[in-house]
Amino acid sequence: MSELLIRPEAGHDEAAIRHINEQAFGQPAEARLVDALRAGGGALLSLVAERDGMIVGHVLFSPAAVVSAEAETHALALAPIAVLPGYQKQGVGSALIEQSLAELRDASHGLVIVLGHPDYYPRFGFVPASRFRISCPFDVPDEAFMALELREGAAPQGGGVVRYHAAFSDM
Repeated sequence: MSELLIRPEAGHDEAAIRHINEQAFGQPAEARLVDALRAGGGALLSLVAERDGMIVGHVLFSPAAVVSAEAETHALALAPIAVLPGYQKQGVGSALIEQSLAELRDASHGLVIVLGHPDYYPRFGFVPASRFRISCPFDVPDEAFMALELREGAAPQGGGVVRYHAAFSDM
């Protein structure tokens, strides 16, 4: 198997990213979310995975906040991450997440939230967000709504409710 190249999204990647998200999720909602985040300035970090010159995976992080009566703490939302079905279970998604989290740490970001599979994300250090008293603005299973402190103490002391980028409200 050829080497996997992880790189930032480029303008000419949009159609491939749309295709990957549609194929990975079996419907267009996530592809529309990526387009809306990109158009609304919400694509903070967007990486693609290439194998043999073909884009086979994509991950996107957008700005979010943890809001309480006392404070608002900057966070990032990991959503979506997508890998073409024929390339799943080959480490593409893991490579995208590992590199993106390293880049976010290097850029001094502190907190990432994700709504995802509770058996997958803990391998990257994610734990239920409820451990930080952080809650989701909609009803989801506790174990599926997770957070990761990229630096210790980045989660707000008093917790709060996550506020996603406005593009998420159209999902």
